[in-house]
Amino acid sequence: MEIYVSPTAESNPLQKRVNKILETRLDIEKNTLEALTDLSSFFSHNTLQNRRNLRNQIEKRSVVINDNFLKCFREVKISLDTICRDLDALSDSVQIMKNDLEFSKALTHNLIKRTNALQQEKECLQARKQIAEAFLRRFQISLHEHQLLYGNTKDAPIDAEFFDVLDRVRNIHSDCRILMQSGYQTAASDIMEEMNLHQEGALERLYRWTQNHCRSVENEIGPLISKAMGHLQDRPILFKYVIDEYAIARKAALVRLFIEALTEGGSSGNPKPIEMHAHDPKRYIGDMFAWLHQAIHSEKETLLLLLKECDKNDYADLSEYVQNALAYITDGVCHPLKVRVETILHTEKDVISLFALSNLIRFYQKTMKQVVQGRTFEHCLVELQACTCVRCLRATTTRSVAAC
Repeated sequence: MEIYVSPTAESNPLQKRVNKILETRLDIEKNTLEALTDLSSFFSHNTLQNRRNLRNQIEKRSVVINDNFLKCFREVKISLDTICRDLDALSDSVQIMKNDLEFSKALTHNLIKRTNALQQEKECLQARKQIAEAFLRRFQISLHEHQLLYGNTKDAPIDAEFFDVLDRVRNIHSDCRILMQSGYQTAASDIMEEMNLHQEGALERLYRWTQNHCRSVENEIGPLISKAMGHLQDRPILFKYVIDEYAIARKAALVRLFIEALTEGGSSGNPKPIEMHAHDPKRYIGDMFAWLHQAIHSEKETLLLLLKECDKNDYADLSEYVQNALAYITDGVCHPLKVRVETILHTEKDVISLFALSNLIRFYQKTMKQVVQGRTFEHCLVELQACTCVRCLRATTTRSVAAC
């Protein structure tokens, strides 16, 4: 809508203001709208008196708002001042702590440096300790192993753990060669000397135990005895002494068993005593030789079992030990055998019987020669064979003369 403005109105100030208000677009002036909205909250009655006091009310309201703002801001300022004072105090405390730390750092710098050096030295010593412990575990025996090696008492029995420790001592002695090749000749020599002492002491104890075990005829040849002989093989003198001790014990046992077989027979009378057949020369002598052949073969098997763990590379030496031991064991039966055979030969007159006995003795002589060679037993069989031939020849001559 177009508003008409008269020329006189342009010179009237009031008219200008009214026109300006009328030309104002309220939908664009947001500030004006907000002001009117706020005005409506306390300007409720549009009266002349209220319109006259409107400016005064607005100013009073502005003063109240400013007072409230000042009160709130004063509280904020007080809080901020308190925070500032706290921050200043905190800053002072931090500065004091910083100064104290710098002072402490200056005082403890040498201590920290020394501590770091000691820590590095500790790590180095721990590494050396681990190396030393590993070296001792590799090249030394423990207290428990020492007790197993030497025994708590003089007559302490020997078990499988003893041989494990003895093998460990041997391995340590062998490993010392690696030390010597690595340039540790002094340490290797000392350890080798110590291991030699341990080995000698252990072998001495092993020798006494094996010797005592072999002296007892009732003891069986178990795996420990065989293993003991395998270790004693490195000491030929001790090895020979044990075999000699075993041969002495078995010699007496074989003589006793032979006499019992001749006079008593087996347990409960079965088999019967061999001498019960003394009236039959061929059976009597045949039974004696058959029993001896079986007994000697059993003795050889027992000897081989005794030497089972020995080094088979020294087979020639082992065979010699076995032959010498068997020859010594059979020496004891030579006298009772020879006496009885010669008694039969001197009482027998029949040429045919003497010829049969000669063949029987020759057969067992060749058979037993494969088991026992040399020494008294073989010579005894040779003498009996010769005696039989002489008796047979004499009987034949006597019979021929009588026939003539």
